[in-house]
Amino acid sequence: MNSSALILLYTGDGKGKTSAAMGTLFRALGHHGRCAVAQFIKSEEVNTGEKDFAESLQITWRNFGVGFTWEKGNDEANRAVCFQGWETVKTWIESATYDLIVLDEFTYPLNLGYVQIDEVITYLAMRRSQKNFPHLVITGRKAPQQLVDLADMVSEIIQIKHHWHEQKISSQEMIEY
Repeated sequence: MNSSALILLYTGDGKGKTSAAMGTLFRALGHHGRCAVAQFIKSEEVNTGEKDFAESLQITWRNFGVGFTWEKGNDEANRAVCFQGWETVKTWIESATYDLIVLDEFTYPLNLGYVQIDEVITYLAMRRSQKNFPHLVITGRKAPQQLVDLADMVSEIIQIKHHWHEQKISSQEMIEY
C-alpha cells in the first residue's frame, strides 16, 4: 500500500502526541490500512479509550511496559519489557503485515537506554528503503536528535496551558485516557 513509507514523529512537552498518532492510525484505517500499535512504558492493565476502541476494530495492540519509570522497582522491569517491545516491532516490520505501526511513548525507552538509539537508527535507516516498509508514527517527549534527523516529519507539541496545572483538575476519562 505504501508508495513511500514515512517516519512521523510527535514530540514535545504538550498534551496531544498520542492523540495525533491515533488520528493518523484511524485515517489509515479509513484507507483500509493494516495497523498495529506498540505502546511503551504503559502496562497492559492501563485501560484507555483508544486502546479499547482499537482492539474492538481488531487492531493489533501490545503494551510493553510495567508502569511509570519513577515508581520504585519499575526501571529494570521496564528495561526488559521495552527491549522485547522493540524486538516485536522489528518482527512486525519484517513481516510486511502492516501498513502503519505506531510506537507510542517510544522516546522514553530510547532516552532511558532501555533500547539503544544507535541500533534503532541503523535498523530503520537500513530497512526503510525496502519494499513493504510500513509508515511509522513515533511519539514521546524529548525525542533524541538522531531520531529527529531520521524522521520525515517532526511536530513538536508545546504546552501553553494545561488544566492539571492551572486549575488542579485531575485526569479525565475521554480526555487523558
